[in-house]
Amino acid sequence: MADTMRGVYTNLTEIRRNVFREVASICYRAGKDRNMTRADIDDAFDELPYKILPGDVATYRESVFLERAIIGERIRLAMGLSLQGVDRPQRISDGFNEAEVDNLSYYEPPLINVIKFACNACQDNVYEVTNTCQGCLAHPCREICPKKAITFVNHKAYIDQDLCIQCGQCFKVCPYGAIHHHVRPCAAACGMNAISSDEHGRADINYEKCVSCGQCLVNCPFGAIADKSQIAQVIWSIQHGEEVIAAVAPSFVGQFGGKGNVGKLREAFKLLGFSGVEEVALGADLCTVQEAEDFLEEVPAKLPFMGTSCCPAWSVMAKKEFPDHAGAVSMALTPMTLTARMIRMQRPHAKIVFVGPCSAKKLEAMRRSVRSEVDFVLTFEEMAGMMEARDIDYLSLEDDDKSDFDVASTDGRNFAVAGGVATAVANAIKRTYPDCEVKVVNAEGLDNCRTMMKDAIKGKYPGHLLEGMACPGGCVAGAGTLVAIRKSAAAVKRYAKRSPHMNSTENIYCDLIPTLEKGFTKQDQDNEVTETFEAQIPKSPRQ
Repeated sequence: MADTMRGVYTNLTEIRRNVFREVASICYRAGKDRNMTRADIDDAFDELPYKILPGDVATYRESVFLERAIIGERIRLAMGLSLQGVDRPQRISDGFNEAEVDNLSYYEPPLINVIKFACNACQDNVYEVTNTCQGCLAHPCREICPKKAITFVNHKAYIDQDLCIQCGQCFKVCPYGAIHHHVRPCAAACGMNAISSDEHGRADINYEKCVSCGQCLVNCPFGAIADKSQIAQVIWSIQHGEEVIAAVAPSFVGQFGGKGNVGKLREAFKLLGFSGVEEVALGADLCTVQEAEDFLEEVPAKLPFMGTSCCPAWSVMAKKEFPDHAGAVSMALTPMTLTARMIRMQRPHAKIVFVGPCSAKKLEAMRRSVRSEVDFVLTFEEMAGMMEARDIDYLSLEDDDKSDFDVASTDGRNFAVAGGVATAVANAIKRTYPDCEVKVVNAEGLDNCRTMMKDAIKGKYPGHLLEGMACPGGCVAGAGTLVAIRKSAAAVKRYAKRSPHMNSTENIYCDLIPTLEKGFTKQDQDNEVTETFEAQIPKSPRQ
């Protein structure tokens, strides 16, 4: 399903941004104002729904009380806390003090959450006749129905839902297009078929299938699905005087405005309290070289094909659904992990924050078997909320006149766009072995990735490099992005061309790869799937 709302500033967009901004604002204010007590902080969070939605008249729903209850749940998720529901009296900030005391173990599954009383209980996989039915003489819909579920009432077609088997034959043959196929937007966007309906018809996530790609939350037009944030935890670390380094994903370009103003970005992060900023495209270069070496060594001598490793949602899906071919997914460490490990070598005591487009990275950073060295993960949208909390106008900032980030290649920077990873690997191989032809195929969206994997197993792609991206369009279409997908992709490509190096093999840090990947084993790769799903399974009966 296409993400039709991305890049359109809707009421829902405004609510999300307001929640991130206000949560960040309270956290910054609490650190700055020494006279602000715990009770003051609790009161400030309790007052937020009224600040975000003032007045006594509902704006979006039938009741202002319902609206504020939903806002309250979104605030809790933005604070990194679990949903509460409305069946008991509780304060919005319940549990926040405990999270602050031990901000590295605050997480309680699941990451992706359905706010049940915000869900519209949309119809899912239902065929209905619309008022455009002409009651034609041919009645092809009735004639083709295998269950005789269609009759004519007052010269209009009528579908008996008790008899309908959702085969869609009537939908296909209606000459007027008068039959509509209702599909729940979140379920249609989920490439894992992880969303069904509960007993009340509301969306329900099967966490044994969910890979946290986040496409459901950006496609729900009612804002009933949201993921947990680490805004508060990042701000606490900054305010406690710790050295906090931002590692910014290649898809950052244009997310906050402008056309790749790296100097402005550094200045914005400095104003937020970060000690430094590094470009994850550096790690993308190293990931490229790793995958190129893996491909040359293993395909086709040991493996019939090889899949890329950088998208965690694709990687976990492929390994879970095709366990007999899990070894065909590259063992190369992801750009996020490689970049964080490089930072850790130079700044061993720093807190590292990955800033990017992806919900799934929040779980990747938590894995125990493959330590990523990433302490926190923020999306671009969450980072924008932090900027608004500090009244930072990104475009008005001074450019620091320094050069671009540290010599990441054009290919490394293009990791953010669908097809970029496979192209980078093929180019790296071509640089070393000019006569070696690398056949590549890429898929966007988990449904298409699944099809690509099935075809590869059947032998359709012998000796190929398979690039999988969970989000249609690549990382520029991640759940935490701010900009229309095509516009973002164009901005990334323009910025990538500015690099003085075209090929990932030219990265001066390539010699560090053996050190950075030290300790990563096949067993660690096997544990990736188990750990990812364990980190999603709710531990509380209320969830």
